[in-house]
Amino acid sequence: MQKYIFTSPSRYIQGNGVIQELGTEVEAIAKKSLLLADEVVWDITQDSIESSFKDSDSDYYYEQFEGEASNKEIERLVDLGKEQDAEAVIGVGGGKTLDTAKAVADGLGVPVIIVPTTASTDAPTSALSVIYSDDGVFEGYKFYDKNPDLVLVDTGIVVNAPAELFASGMADAMATLIEVKAAMKRNADTMAGGKTTFAARAIAEMAEEVLFTHGLAAYRSVQEKLVTPHVDAVVEANTLLSGLGFENGGLAAAHAIHNGFTALDGDIHDLSHGQKVAYGTLVQLVLERKPEEEIKKYIDFFKAIGMPTTLADMHLEDKSFDDLVEVGKLATDEEETLQNLDPEITAEEVAYAILAVNELN
Repeated sequence: MQKYIFTSPSRYIQGNGVIQELGTEVEAIAKKSLLLADEVVWDITQDSIESSFKDSDSDYYYEQFEGEASNKEIERLVDLGKEQDAEAVIGVGGGKTLDTAKAVADGLGVPVIIVPTTASTDAPTSALSVIYSDDGVFEGYKFYDKNPDLVLVDTGIVVNAPAELFASGMADAMATLIEVKAAMKRNADTMAGGKTTFAARAIAEMAEEVLFTHGLAAYRSVQEKLVTPHVDAVVEANTLLSGLGFENGGLAAAHAIHNGFTALDGDIHDLSHGQKVAYGTLVQLVLERKPEEEIKKYIDFFKAIGMPTTLADMHLEDKSFDDLVEVGKLATDEEETLQNLDPEITAEEVAYAILAVNELN
């Protein structure tokens, strides 16, 4: 029996200064929460968060996130949450902090509140986490029964994060429609556990439309730390539209190749999730035999926002063909989402496509 599933957060709030509403919003969910953030993010957000809870009947216990969304860190924080009798978990920060918060909340069986401080990934809205080893090597996905209870995005905080992270989020979001179309073509199962809905495809289409229409203007605004209507549009595309689109629409080669890059050592690990997804998106387009002019449209966009489009950009210029085959082996694993594009694609074909993207610049 085929079934079509669409899933989403219970509540999504976005705007300049909305972090001041966090305490009031959490009050309706829990009386005491475990709040996770890394040291840098906490320095930026502490005053605003403390102020938001002053007139709230809700309280929180802050614990520093140690930097890796690993099972060891998740177990540590679950134990702490039990000690603190936490009724909810609040994750404040980037993708790995938020993925960890979701996993900890699941371990405790309590609601989760997600507060992204960048628009660098589409992780905030989803009912899954990407799990890594303690050394940062991709291990797999962890799925949950429900999406976050609240996602609160303060665009005033987002524009003060490095512009490269904002661009990285655009690259991650740009993969959404490309992967959804591939998954839909094969009638693949999505991360939500069913087939792609028309709603998911429409949302993915809107994500790409917003990026091509408002992306460059938004990027320039963020470089100047300005909250503009273009920025609001792209924050929504990066976070809400891409998040709902990928989870309900399906992933394919772009993210599988991103995961494949974890097979390599060296400076590639200094790149963000979105930077690696950008290159993975171009590799998918090559594997799909898309016309050169279509691929160049995406290359030009990525170049304009400083995303990698060459082997040198990816710190891969000194890697051997055999190294790239190792990337392909991980990407074409039978458990990977590249299966949604074509399960007959080989590791060697992925390696050749990685090289081919470089020649299209």
